[in-house]
Order: sequence, then structure tokens, then C-alpha cells
Amino acid sequence: MKTNPDGGTPSSANGTLSRVIANLTGDKQLRHAELVELSNITQADLIAFRQAWASIPVTRRRDIATRLVELAEDNAELTFNPIFRVLLRDEDAEVRETGIEGLWEDDSTSLVTTFIKMMDQDASEDVQAAAAAALGKFALLAECGKLRDVYTQNVSQALLAAVNNNAKPIEVRRRALESVSAFSLPAVAEAIKAAYVSGNHEYKMSALFAMGRHCDRSFMPILTAELSSNDAETRYEAVGALGEMGEEGAVSHLIELLGDKESDVQMAAIRSLGEIGGPQAKKVLEKCLTSPNEAIAEIAADALEELHGGENPLDFRF
Repeated sequence: MKTNPDGGTPSSANGTLSRVIANLTGDKQLRHAELVELSNITQADLIAFRQAWASIPVTRRRDIATRLVELAEDNAELTFNPIFRVLLRDEDAEVRETGIEGLWEDDSTSLVTTFIKMMDQDASEDVQAAAAAALGKFALLAECGKLRDVYTQNVSQALLAAVNNNAKPIEVRRRALESVSAFSLPAVAEAIKAAYVSGNHEYKMSALFAMGRHCDRSFMPILTAELSSNDAETRYEAVGALGEMGEEGAVSHLIELLGDKESDVQMAAIRSLGEIGGPQAKKVLEKCLTSPNEAIAEIAADALEELHGGENPLDFRF
């Protein structure tokens, strides 16, 4: 960041960026090359951005926010996190939700309190659900011992409270359950069981997903039984959960799903076999490489590459 010679307020280090910020409020479509200039924005330019942002029509704010997320997804070197944080305070719910999406890989603990507040108090159900989902990365960090105790406790308590709050919209409770499932707490296992028998189909799907992330072997009988469900979505979630759980005992059950009538379930079974690994899974995946179905062969190759630790199974060396 550049500073004025007299040591005063920092000035913009990028004249092009200043022009981009000035053009935000116009009606001309901004090119990707212009939006890229907003990456790694300085504090001084962020102030200018915030001032300009407040006067932009909502449809244009939504478009810019979405395009920034897409740019960040396509190029890992681009960082718009300071801008996404500004979006969290936008008056439009769709923009706030997009801001949360953009911060998916940001694990700064300063976001914990922000996301908990948004999950609990935001006026939009969609934003609440997005915030609950975003807290999942902090739950995973906590379970790996990479989050301070105070944040670990705040995240687990807030998510469990949301799950157990019957007044909350079911979509928010679903995302909170999926996020909190990373914690190996008895209360979490009980919440997963309750969701599974809730009678709500969508909540049950989240319960199946949560079983896999929770990695409790006691859920194995439920998951293997659901592989025979008449509902394709149920089979799909059960297959994914078994892959996440990583138990070799599930391999023989997953192999049977390679002939499932739904291609999505077949693909999920292949991916799960790659996640679990082992001699039997490897043998089946290698056989899938010769499938006349190009999609099956491609997914199998990807699964084998993961199984081999990034080594391309088609890269034969003599």
C-alpha cells in the first residue's frame, strides 16, 4: 500500500482500480479484466469501493457479486475476500448470500461470530441457511484441533441450538445439522438420529449426509439398508455417506450399486469406492475404465487417481 509523502491517509496504488471503482455505479457492463482489478484490494481502495457500492442498483450489485465469486472459483490467485465481507452487510438478501458463498475458503475466526449472528438473526431464510452451511468449515477445523476452544464451543453450541430449534425453517436446520455433524459429540449423534426419523424427507437426506461426515460406525447398518431404497435420492445420499465414512466393509454393498438404474447413483458409487480404497475397490474401478460409457470410465479414472494419491491410472510407465 502506498502512503502520502506527509504520512497521511493511504492513497490508491492503482489508477486502473480507481477507474473501475468509479465505473461500478454506471450502466456499462464491466469486463472480467476490470473486475480482476478488485483482487487484493487495499484498505484505501476498499473505502472507495464501499462508498461506490452503496449507490449501485440492486440488480447490478447482484450481477457484480456473482461474477466476483465466479472469478475467484476459476482462478485461485484472485482474492476478493475484503469485498465479500462488505457484501455481508448489504441490504439485499441475495447479495448477502453471495458474499457468504464468496468467503467459503476464508477460515478467519473473525467470521465465526458474524456467521453465527447471520444464522440466528438474518431476516432471510436463505441467508440463515447459507451462514449455517458456512460454519461447517469451522466445525471441521475444530474437530481437527485447528480452532481455539472458545470458537469451537461457540460453533458447536450455535449449530446445535439451530438444529434443535423447531421454530427455525427446515432448510436452516438442515444446513446446521450437516455442519455440526463434523463434531464427534453424543448430542450430535442424537440430533442426526432425530432428523433421520423426523418424517421430513429433506431433513432425512441431511441426516444421511451427516452420518457420513460424523463417521460413527453405528450408522453403517442404516446406510447399507438405505442402499436398497426405492428412492434414488436416498440411495445417492447413502452411497456418498458410506464413501465419506471410509469403511472397507461397505465396498461389497457399493459394488452392487454400479448397476443402479440411476446414473447419478452409479457415479456416486464409483466416487465412494475411490474414497474407501482397498484391493477389491481398486479391482472394480480398473474394470470400470473399460466401460463403453465414457462418463463411467472418466469418473472411474478420477476415483483411481484419488486412490493412488494423485497418480494418473492411465499414465502407464514401463
